[in-house]
Amino acid sequence: MKLDAVDVRQAASAADIVYEALRKAIIEGDIAEGENLRQDHIAQMFNTSRIPVREALSRLEQHGLITTERYKGAVVAGLSIEEIEEIFEFRALIEAEVIRLAVPNLDRRTLELARQHCEEFEQEDNSDRWGEINRNFHYSLYEAARRPYYLQIVRASLDRIDRYLRAQLTLTSGVARARREHKAILDACMARDAERASALTRDHILDAGRSLTIFLREQRG
Repeated sequence: MKLDAVDVRQAASAADIVYEALRKAIIEGDIAEGENLRQDHIAQMFNTSRIPVREALSRLEQHGLITTERYKGAVVAGLSIEEIEEIFEFRALIEAEVIRLAVPNLDRRTLELARQHCEEFEQEDNSDRWGEINRNFHYSLYEAARRPYYLQIVRASLDRIDRYLRAQLTLTSGVARARREHKAILDACMARDAERASALTRDHILDAGRSLTIFLREQRG
């Protein structure tokens, strides 16, 4: 198991630290689908008791990142192709609306930040960072919508599919298309064209979903 473990004895909330470390490792694929998460082992890694570990695992299960199986305990949850398709369909609906609401509120500083993330994604060769930069680009624009509950749902949806999306970007030509589409979305935002930014975002997500499900069907035979 690969984790960024730290000594949390002096932390204000050990459960929060354990939760964030496990969440990051799961969505980045460092803990594999189906891998068992042993409470005693995790508690030892973080030099804490099993109580905050149980709390962290409970939160991860609420967000669909792990499941509890009989005789095995907590394991990293997998997704069927049908579930992945549904998540992308849902993301396309909500994120298209979020960016439509955001465009009228975008200021020069926000657009400059989004441009920096867009350029970083275009120039980054390390595939391990693509997921993080992709989120930073989209979130830098979405936050202007001033809809924190919407963003919470978007984050949860991305957490569920990030590890699959990273594999698709790495092993297919998806990253080149994503770079072009990011640039088009940013251009629409800079032109204050909310409807175009919304349509481009919707197509961007649906195209990524189709590419990912084709890739997974080939990989799963």
